Formats: sequence, structure tokens, C-alpha cells
Amino acid sequence: MGAQQLTRTFVVWDYLVFAGMLSISAAIGVYYAFCRGGQTQKDFLMGGRKMTALPVALSLTSSFMSAITILGIPSEIYRFGAIFSMYGFSYIIMVVITSEVFLPVFYKLGITSTYEVLYMGVVIYAPALAMNQATGLNLWGTIITTGVICTFYSSMGGFKAVVWIHVFQVGIKMAGFFSVIIQGTVVQGGISNILNDSYHGGRLNFWDFNPNPLQRYTFWTIIIGGSITWLTVFGISPAQVQRYNACKSRFHAKMSLYINLIGCWGILACTTLCGLVLYSRYHECDPWTSKKVSAPDQLMPYLALDILQDFPGLPGLFVACIYSATLSTVSASVNALAAVTISDLIKPHFPSLSEKTLSQLCKVTSMLYGALCIGMAALASLMGALLQVVLSIFGIIGGPLLGLFSLGILVPFANSMGALVGLTTGFAISLWVGIGAQLYPPLPERNLPLSLITDGCNVTSFHHQRNWNATTGTPFSPNAFQVHSAERTPLMDNWYSLSFLYFSTVGMLVTLLVGIIVSLLTGGRKQSIDDRFLLTKEDFLSNFDFFKKEKLVLNQTLYVIENDGTKMTDFNQAINQPTQSV
Repeated sequence: MGAQQLTRTFVVWDYLVFAGMLSISAAIGVYYAFCRGGQTQKDFLMGGRKMTALPVALSLTSSFMSAITILGIPSEIYRFGAIFSMYGFSYIIMVVITSEVFLPVFYKLGITSTYEVLYMGVVIYAPALAMNQATGLNLWGTIITTGVICTFYSSMGGFKAVVWIHVFQVGIKMAGFFSVIIQGTVVQGGISNILNDSYHGGRLNFWDFNPNPLQRYTFWTIIIGGSITWLTVFGISPAQVQRYNACKSRFHAKMSLYINLIGCWGILACTTLCGLVLYSRYHECDPWTSKKVSAPDQLMPYLALDILQDFPGLPGLFVACIYSATLSTVSASVNALAAVTISDLIKPHFPSLSEKTLSQLCKVTSMLYGALCIGMAALASLMGALLQVVLSIFGIIGGPLLGLFSLGILVPFANSMGALVGLTTGFAISLWVGIGAQLYPPLPERNLPLSLITDGCNVTSFHHQRNWNATTGTPFSPNAFQVHSAERTPLMDNWYSLSFLYFSTVGMLVTLLVGIIVSLLTGGRKQSIDDRFLLTKEDFLSNFDFFKKEKLVLNQTLYVIENDGTKMTDFNQAINQPTQSV
């Protein structure tokens, strides 16, 4: 079924729904700022370390469901097929390693890392651009509004406000998703028609076991490269680690991750369905090729306005879905960056500062980072290909950092010299392959984009086949630097053509390997070791200790019930008697 050129933008009901989401988010921040009494620095940054698993899990899911996810994944599935859904396996690997390797050490130390400001610029700018070109909303007006709103409730309400706003925004995002999926299924005549169109268009390509690391998406690039890339997000990023440390126990922190896994699966299912609805709707008339949108990242807003235009308020709901995703991701990072700055930079050098002064500094720092994120959105305006930009940033920067933390947690003899040389080398190699891939993007046979046709369109002012050499394969789209295939060298066709999902793997492995070698050569085995910084046997056994304690409490309760009036001092003796029933 072809789609007509859209001329409709927002109506009053759409603006009301969108404004309502922003107002409620801001109101929650005001509530925690003024109606819950004064907040200490610990309350502001860590929620007093009293959070339970469920709200933290929803907060993790909400920040994972960024505007990058909502706009980027469906367009990737539209162009490259449902093989992207193999990320469901990557999420399992990522959650298990994070909860059992990184979280135990971070929780007992309370440390975080920071590298997110550039990413925040992309998160703010990219959805604003997509919505501007698809709906006519003012570009910089929406960028500034987004930055100001999330900075306001992050700086005023602190960590608890951010978490509970995320809980509210999860509902908004899911409502936006379901509105598109349900109405898209209706207008396409049912899910069977969507699957049939997707099958004949080659979009149901779930399995591709090609081991070639140069191919954009295969089972292996997603399972290996994708797992490590998302491990840089959930394993070491400040926004996520801050949430783990805010939980009232390590058990609650781990449970928040495993509950979040269910949320990640749900989001992946929704984005996959949206991608298939996109293809079914436009498989005969591709809006991108026919110049109705200028970038694939605008396809989801275009679809929403197309199929929801007869339902006032629903297009506004979808826009609210995108912007609540932006708000949740940016606010989480603004709050986390403030936490890192106060805890790691200010408190160690000014230990005499009062609690009131630290609390005020937290708010000021949050405001400054919010303003910086808005400024970084201007830099992000130089970039393209939304999802690949983000995953490339995670890989190039996060991979070496993941290697650094892995070195410190898993290698007892690692020393500062090994860590420094390893990290520097890891960054150098990651930047080499990353920048090379931007300047000399891989050829289309490496990306393997699926066909997009325009035979069903009612216009004739465009070509029927997309010029893939000029439009795919590079996150930052430096078309001026692309090299004709006749001029390409083996370095371009091999090293620079590495799948962008492996950027993080390269950075991590280089950092680890170099760090281990340098540590051994510089006397790492002779240094004294503080077990708090290492993953130990006790960290693994802590899970079993928790369940033992819970069983002990249950036995204690049953013993009291069955032996009313018996002194509690007799309890241990009773449960140790083999014949005693408790």
C-alpha cells in the first residue's frame, strides 16, 4: 500500500497531550524539591540509598528506551531486516555479566565513570531534527525546551525525582508504541499481512551465521559486538551505576537488572514490530527514496502522522513518547554527571564543605551539565545515521573504558602504569578504526542493505533505486570524503570496513591485553592488593548468603508461631536439632 505526501502537522489536541507530558514531568520534580522537605547531598545524588528493585528497574528500562531506540531501531529493521532482534540474546549476556561481575564491585565501592556528554548532545538533537522535518515543530525551540525541562527537574528534584519521572514516562512511551503498532496493524489488514509483506521483502532474516567481521549485521556481530557494546552502557556508564548504588541492598540492585531485562525484551519486540509495520506500509513506496523524508530516522514520525492523523491527540502522544524518551535519558545522565563531579572532584578537595553547601552545589552542577548538553546538541547537528552514531560512540569511547574497568576488577596484578598505557593504546586503536570508518565507509556489499522500491508512488521526480554508495555505511555521513571503489586500498576494505558493532570489542581487548603485559613488565605482581577493588569469591557467594538469611528469618518466624512463649535464645539450638520440626 503506498502512502501519500503528508501535509498535516499538529492540531490543538496534539499540543495538549505533548504539553501535558512535559508539565507532569516538571511537576514531579517540583514535588520532590519542595514538598518532601530538604534533601541532603546523599539524597539528591543517590536517593539516600533506599531505593527498591522495581522503580530502579523501570528507571533503567526508561533510560534504555531513549529516542535513539524509538527512532533508530525501527528504521534499521526497515532497511536491514529483523536480524536486529537477535539483540535479545545480547541483552541476556549483558545483564548477567553486569550483575555478577561489575555490579558487586561498584556497589561496595560506590564508584562511577563518565563519558556521556557527547552522547547527550546526540540524544537531544537527533529526535528534535526528526520531529522538525516530519511535523514542522521548531527545531531549536524543541531542543532548548527539552534541555531546560530535564535540567529543571534533575537539578530541583534530584535522584528520586528522576527515577519516579522515569516510571511515569515508561507508561507514555509504551502508549506511544502501542498506538502505532495497533493502528498500523489495523490499516494494513492484520498482522498476517504485515508478516507476509515482510517475508516477501526479505525482512524476516533472523538468522545469518556468517562469521565475517566486516558484515554490518550477523548473528555473531550482534551477539559478540552487541553484547560488549551494551555492556559499556549497563556495566560502567555513570547513569546506570548510580542506579545500582541507590538500591538499599546489593540483592535489590541485581534484581533491578534482571527485571530490566524483561523490559529490554519488551522494547525490542515493540521496535521490531514497528519496523515491520513500517516496511509493510511503505514496501511499494519508500518515503526516504522518494524524498518525502530526508533521513531514515524520520520514518517513525512520518508513519505516526500518516496512520494516526484521523485520531486527534494520538500524533501528540507519539511525539510525547519520543520526547519523554529523550527527557529520561538526558535527565539520568545529567544527574549522574553531577554525582561524579561532586563525589570525585569536589568532595575530595574540599572535605570541609557543609551538607547544605554540597546540596546546593549538586543543583548548580546539574544545571551546568544540562546547559552543556544543549550546547553539545549543536555539535551533534554535524552528524547523521542516528543509531550507528550512538553505537559508534559507545564502542569507540566505551570499549577502552570497559577494558580499563575489567582490568582493574579481574586482574589482581594490574597496576596504574598498565592501566594508563592500556587505556591510551585502546583509545588510539578505537579512534583509528572509528575515524577511518567515517572517512572511508564500507562498500554496500558489507552493509547488505535490503531493497527499497518506489514503484507504487505517484511521483516521478526521483530514481527508483537508492544510491547506496552515497547514503549508507557512515555514522557522520562525510560524503565529501568518500572514496571511489577504484581508489580503495586493502586498509579501507578490511580494517576500516569492520562492523561498527565491533568497535567496542577492539577497544576493550586492546586495553586488556596491553594493560596485562605492561603490568607484568612493571612489577605488578609485587604490589599489595586491596580486595575491595577486585571481584572475589565472596561477591559470588553473596547471592546465596541472601537466600540463607531469608530462610533463617522464615524459620525463625515459624518457630515463634509454633512455640508461642518460647525464648528466642533457644531458636538456634532448635533449628540445629535434626529431629526438630520448625
